Amino acid sequence: MRRSDDLDLTRRALRGRDLVVFSNDWDGDPLSKVHIMRILSRDNRILWVNSIGNRAPKANAHDVKRIFSKLERFTQGLREVEPNLHVLSPLAIPFYGSEMVRGANRELLRLQVRRAMKQLNFQRPISWSFLPASAPVSGTLGEEFVVYHCVDEFSAFSDTNGRHIAELEDRLLRRADLCITSAERLRDNKSRVNPRTVLVRHGTDFRHFVKACDPTTVIPADIANLPKPVIGFFGLVADWVDQDAIIATARAHPEGSVVIIGKTTPDCDDSRLRAEPNIHMLGRKAYADLPGYSRAFDVALMPFKISELTLNANPLKVREYLASGLPVVSTDLPEVRKVGLCKIAKSTEDFVAKVDECLAEGPGPSRERAEKIFNESWDARVDEIRHHVGTAMVAAGKSL
Repeated sequence: MRRSDDLDLTRRALRGRDLVVFSNDWDGDPLSKVHIMRILSRDNRILWVNSIGNRAPKANAHDVKRIFSKLERFTQGLREVEPNLHVLSPLAIPFYGSEMVRGANRELLRLQVRRAMKQLNFQRPISWSFLPASAPVSGTLGEEFVVYHCVDEFSAFSDTNGRHIAELEDRLLRRADLCITSAERLRDNKSRVNPRTVLVRHGTDFRHFVKACDPTTVIPADIANLPKPVIGFFGLVADWVDQDAIIATARAHPEGSVVIIGKTTPDCDDSRLRAEPNIHMLGRKAYADLPGYSRAFDVALMPFKISELTLNANPLKVREYLASGLPVVSTDLPEVRKVGLCKIAKSTEDFVAKVDECLAEGPGPSRERAEKIFNESWDARVDEIRHHVGTAMVAAGKSL
């Protein structure tokens, strides 16, 4: 295919289309899915279907609260949260375990989505799934094209039924006209089932995070006066986070502060972190405030344990740290290595040593450092996606 044909595909693909998107809840933190669909909503109408779950809920306060929250959102009906972007919070039977209940949920979900599609007068829809849990309904909605966008090895999450999720994903992969993956290892794995699998790595919201390099950006009060150096992490505190590396870093710098921004998952015990006198657990913060917190960081941390889950991950926060102009220390993950701008640690001791190197070489946000990630914008990534979708649709004999 000639380069002019490639450019034509990118210009024409995914314009004026109706997309049914199965993903995490819209009101959560803006993950890769939100960034991608916000850009696509400039030229397309999006029906965003909130999470239908990868696991059965547990009898704990967190899951009970989540069920009631989903019920409340369901009663709000179809919402237009942004121009061209409509959110549906489907109702499901929460305590599923039997095939009968799963079957009932499948039909219930399909009816609710089709009703919303009819309400929006969707034509020639494309279904776009970020979750294996959509497998029972993907391809049954009258879609012209089915995309599976895989950003994690879902069967490796500790709080899911790995075997059941793997079976769902296998069904979705076989049904998909195109599979998009965010990591090379995911592409290699998924292409064994679906040869129409491509790689599109994460982008970054550069214009947002580079504000950390701006002297006028306000540093929030709860971090502004903490003892220096401030060594920071933002993201979910879950069982894949290497608490040993964080604690060792804090103990190596008793004169300074280790700051953790983000909520802790219900199944993760963070008591060891909270017991350290210079580790400050500041909780979840608004996305809009993250550049201010990043401005206060001297070094940013990416401390993940090595596992099947993390080896397949492409941590979004790494690019956000880099767009903030921060030096980054990470455990040895394939996709972080490929970014090429972080210090890679091979052990807990090495992690501490790499933090010390960052502090010695030039701590804090640097515009020069940020500019190295400038070209990895979400707009550029969406152009890649348009090209892949256009190529696959043409190959399948579909009209753009």
